[in-house]
Amino acid sequence: MDESMEDEASKVLRQDLTCPVCQNIFSDPVLLPCTHSFCRECVQRSWKFNKKCPTCRNHFTEDQAITNRDLKNACETFVRQSNWRNPPQPSEFVCNLHQKPLELYCEKDEEPVCVDCAILHSTHRLLSIKDGVPLCKRELFCKLDIFEKKVDLHRRMKHRFTKHQAEEAEKQIKEEFEKLHKFLYAEESKRLEVLASEEKEKITTLQEKISKTEEHLKSLKEHVDTLNKELGNEDLPLLMNFQKIKRQAEWTKSDPRICHSDLLNMSTHVGALSFTIWKKMKDCVKYNPVVLDPNTASPWLALSSDLTSMKENPERLTVPDNPERFDPCVFVLGAEGYTSGKHKWEVSVGDNPKWIVGVCKESVVRKRKFTLSTNRGVWAIGLSKGVYTALTPQRPELPVNPRPEKIRIKLNMDKHEVSFWDAMTATFLISFSFELDIPLDEKVYPIFGPGLHSTPMILAPGKIAIHTS
Repeated sequence: MDESMEDEASKVLRQDLTCPVCQNIFSDPVLLPCTHSFCRECVQRSWKFNKKCPTCRNHFTEDQAITNRDLKNACETFVRQSNWRNPPQPSEFVCNLHQKPLELYCEKDEEPVCVDCAILHSTHRLLSIKDGVPLCKRELFCKLDIFEKKVDLHRRMKHRFTKHQAEEAEKQIKEEFEKLHKFLYAEESKRLEVLASEEKEKITTLQEKISKTEEHLKSLKEHVDTLNKELGNEDLPLLMNFQKIKRQAEWTKSDPRICHSDLLNMSTHVGALSFTIWKKMKDCVKYNPVVLDPNTASPWLALSSDLTSMKENPERLTVPDNPERFDPCVFVLGAEGYTSGKHKWEVSVGDNPKWIVGVCKESVVRKRKFTLSTNRGVWAIGLSKGVYTALTPQRPELPVNPRPEKIRIKLNMDKHEVSFWDAMTATFLISFSFELDIPLDEKVYPIFGPGLHSTPMILAPGKIAIHTS
């Protein structure tokens, strides 16, 4: 048999060994009750959509598809003998299942299909490629519009966040230094005035002494001239007038000298000048043991420029949605967390009808609502509906009388304890221990919940004392 006849026979055999569905050599072929054979995977895929034979349309159940061992062996032998390696790769624009052009578009599955696939999509809406393209493009254009708006939003937000925070910080820094500059300029002018006044007083006193010194100088010059004249006489007349000349040459007035009272008091003017000015600066400087961290503040809270007071903002602020920020809960943390030492601060709550103050662990929930409690990593007290409570699972009521306007919080990290006091009357309210509730290396932060009220909650300034040794 020549080569052409072998090729023809091979083509015929190959057609007999080709699956009618995938148009490839049978892979793990199965035999249906109607005697038609298909690849097992093709049958399973077809059966999900239609319980009929893809060729004769006779019904069958999935368990009726039995392995066709003879056909499987024949396919394997054919592949070996004809050096069949891999089936030809389907074209990019033909159906992988039927090797036919993709002429239809399935709206439900959102994919192009061939006419033979229509059986598998019998319950779906099929469109022509020409009608399907505008449908897809319209949806993609909508998504494109959304993404373009998001890009613009992100660009504007990026500029707003970085620029706004930098500008606000720069403005506050300049304002604070301007206050310090004004104080220093005023202190400088005051000290220069005092120096000029004393200088004028000393010059007046010295001027009087200079006048007396000039008179003495005139008398001394007369004495010198007299002595020079007498010294020019002959010897005998000089000796005869010696006693008289000696008496005339006596000087009984004191010599000029600089007294202590004539000098400027330099130690008063320049002694420890910088330290003295620094001590006086405490009168124009405010110290707060705790300041607020704006990057943790709820979007519904407005903080003062010096980060020492907070109140409700009538509109939700546009702020970065960073992981540290409370949202939707209306809280804000102190800027500094503690792992050791003793710390104390006071909060003016005024007549706010609802508030919460205390401390919390760093890992407290930020991005969802939660109940404040000691078992949630928050140790705090609060006022709500006229009742003062300790925020434990039991919510015990605090016996408060009179109504406290300022709360003092004492945190002892070395003992893992926090206590609360009425700062106006120094009355103890309650204390919590959290030694077993927090890892040693986790920080504890002051937490504030002013409630949604226009009356601000204010962090009271601390006392400034300068100690020297």
